[in-house]
Amino acid sequence: MVRERADRFPGKAMTSTGASLRATTSRSTAVAVTDSDSRRGFEVICEVEPPTRPDLTRVRHQIGVLSQVADSFLIPDNHIGRATVSSVAVAHEVQAMGSRPIACLNSRDRNLLGFRRDLLTAAAYGVDRFLYVYGDKPSAGGRTSELTVQAMIEETRAVAEDPVFTGLAPFRAGVTCGLRAVPTWKATADFVFAQVSYSLESQLRWRESVQVSGPVYAGVMVLASAAMARNLAGTIPDIDIPEDLVTAVECDRNAGVEAACQQVLAIRDSGAFDGVHLVPVSRYRQVAALLETELRPPQKSWRPKSPSTAN
Repeated sequence: MVRERADRFPGKAMTSTGASLRATTSRSTAVAVTDSDSRRGFEVICEVEPPTRPDLTRVRHQIGVLSQVADSFLIPDNHIGRATVSSVAVAHEVQAMGSRPIACLNSRDRNLLGFRRDLLTAAAYGVDRFLYVYGDKPSAGGRTSELTVQAMIEETRAVAEDPVFTGLAPFRAGVTCGLRAVPTWKATADFVFAQVSYSLESQLRWRESVQVSGPVYAGVMVLASAAMARNLAGTIPDIDIPEDLVTAVECDRNAGVEAACQQVLAIRDSGAFDGVHLVPVSRYRQVAALLETELRPPQKSWRPKSPSTAN
């Protein structure tokens, strides 16, 4: 049934091809496009936890472990209202480790001048993909209320005409969207991250109902505990977490990891999405171990030809 649904997304095949081509041409020369990336045609974007202290050790470890299964990394920006190391700075670190970053930028903490500073910094570092979000309620201070996500997208497109950015790769700006109708201005974004959901059927129904111009990524998050389930239910509108999953996680900590990995593979096999936005939370080691064999098929070992077959 899942594979049959793939035929009902005629626009997706065009989007996937275009996304693959754009990803190939926009990568830094320091980042290789592997055969497995091109062959798979399904982008796994793993979210990492940015540091809340001036120490990049843990985030480097996350990147190193997850690089076996991730095509790109999303770096949040002062997520859940806490101060973190700049997402643009961590994105530069991702590049230095040979991977592709997406820097999240929120409208909550910025005025126009601060946003232009971020774009200049990103251009200097070679970071060209952004996910723009509204931002959670801050734990300290208030919102600037000067910028909206839509205004950030418009400003990003406008800098393409700015002589300061001449000769640089164009920025690509993405947005997030709940599993409901997509506003017109979001539908024209360079890519869309769909809301996290624990229901494959809900994700497929939503994808079938919307038309967008760029790649679409389904949201998948590891459920680490029953307490996390209650927190998500209270903060994400319309999220439906199966009670049997919550019960399973209470009995076995790995149950949430296994369910998330199965969901990633089911989304891939559906053909409905261009990839997934995977949030492994603290279970990134277990996620990498489970997905590695499924997403990265073992390469054939090279053996020298014997003299009798050399000719």
